Amino acid sequence: MSKRDYYEVLGISRGANADEIKKAYRQKAKELHPDRNADNPESEAQFKEANEAYEVLKDADKKAAYDRFGHAAFEGGMGGGGRPGGGFRGQGDFASAFSDVFDDLFGDIMGGGRGGGRNRASRGSDLRYNLRITLEEAYAGLHKTINVPSSVACTSCSGTGAEGGAEPQTCPTCSGMGKVRAQQGFFTVERTCPTCNGMGQTIKNPCKECHGAGRVEKERALSVNIPAGVETGTRIRLAGEGEAGMRGGPSGDLYIFIEVREHTLFKRDGTNLFCRVPVSMASAALGGDIEVPTIDGGKSRVKIPEGSQSGRQMRLRGKGMPAIRSSEVGDMFIELAVETPVNLTSRQKELLREFEDLSAENNPQSAGFFSSVKNFWDSMKG
Repeated sequence: MSKRDYYEVLGISRGANADEIKKAYRQKAKELHPDRNADNPESEAQFKEANEAYEVLKDADKKAAYDRFGHAAFEGGMGGGGRPGGGFRGQGDFASAFSDVFDDLFGDIMGGGRGGGRNRASRGSDLRYNLRITLEEAYAGLHKTINVPSSVACTSCSGTGAEGGAEPQTCPTCSGMGKVRAQQGFFTVERTCPTCNGMGQTIKNPCKECHGAGRVEKERALSVNIPAGVETGTRIRLAGEGEAGMRGGPSGDLYIFIEVREHTLFKRDGTNLFCRVPVSMASAALGGDIEVPTIDGGKSRVKIPEGSQSGRQMRLRGKGMPAIRSSEVGDMFIELAVETPVNLTSRQKELLREFEDLSAENNPQSAGFFSSVKNFWDSMKG
């Protein structure tokens, strides 16, 4: 069976440059890799074919020979000078090609590709701090000092992890790669280096203060500005205030999560506040003025309209919460709760009965409700 054209195998034109060839190969290798095509018995052969094409086309000299003579360039020594660059001739060749694919496809996942372990410094972890504040503090904003337990760079070794701040040495086991490889049949298995734990470097004389980690546990006091208008769930990021990096690596970030406590008088909905105010039955019927508290610690006078019912709301514009990092301010809503008197004296009961007899026509909601009830019962009888 004749071999397919290498350009056709990779799905590229003959004018493709090196970057285009590599991109096409990576895509084909991902698509045809046997581990991803367990249900396709031809995937291994197709995978080998793609590797064979790439082995030739990625090399400028081999590519030139192939462009001129085709597959004949690698048969009978023509233009090849030794063993041909294409084709698989046993487990060793397949394993070598697979090793290249492993690096190309999975290098980023396993540590940044070739030489990924050489970067000895690693970024510190991000930290979370939960901060509870009052609604008044959320209204006005505040400046607060918090104590954060975290890892900080060791001052004795300047974060290097080595005694006296000396530079770490290249790991002799992995030669600074941070990874070691073992051949298992057709496959090359890559593992974290057991000597340096993936750091790529070792420390001959570890710092006595941090024991080679380059950082120590310590509680820090940080000043935090909480802007006005924050609400539960607001997240504030302090860059570089998280856990210190390993061996001089950059620090992580600190995230402060805000929780605003429930208030005894006010309920919050975004920038608006709600305050439920009890009023006597007489005040609701006759109307009048009442004083209500505001979140800034002041008070406002509110006029109750005559004949107000429970649940009626009145708006105080600009008396709500500020919008975070904005000049906008919400409103405050007063909700009336008409209170029924309890523990009445005999005289009070007598007066209420007399009032009830005289006020039958002054209760429009009751009259409308019982009229609807009568119509409902009559319709059910029909």
